Amino acid sequence: MATGKPIKNIAGRIREFAEPVVRELGYELWDVAFEKVGSLYELTVYIDAEKGIGIEDCEKVSRALDPLLDRYDPIPQAYTFYVSSAGLERTLTLPEHFEKFMGHPVEVKLYRTIDGAKQHSGVLCAYENGRVTIECGGKKFFEPADISSVRLLYTGTISDLQ
Repeated sequence: MATGKPIKNIAGRIREFAEPVVRELGYELWDVAFEKVGSLYELTVYIDAEKGIGIEDCEKVSRALDPLLDRYDPIPQAYTFYVSSAGLERTLTLPEHFEKFMGHPVEVKLYRTIDGAKQHSGVLCAYENGRVTIECGGKKFFEPADISSVRLLYTGTISDLQ
């Protein structure tokens, strides 16, 4: 995922018309990100599927969404459009993401140091109103204002992917 400044209202508008199209194609709309990266803007639609996502899947969704982006014209400035897999180490942003991956290993990145670190890893054991709790030899609680991002940690091997 890009690490620029997110512009949420545009991403929300795109999510509204993209979600039914993505679902109709047989995929899950994982997330929509519209960010300024340097002097450029990037729109990325992240998709997922039980069978995984390949380049053909991304192309299919891109071809379906492209005319809608032209029709609704939700972005006033020039931008680059991408469709991508949510990935094995995907970022969790919505309550349903946290619910789906309860009990899985995650990495919590923070804006400030807590307990001597800005990064904490453990098993996701609770999520409520943006508050994240992980188990890592004891429970650690993180408030929404302190959390920069939460992402899954893939702990398998390459052979698990084949």
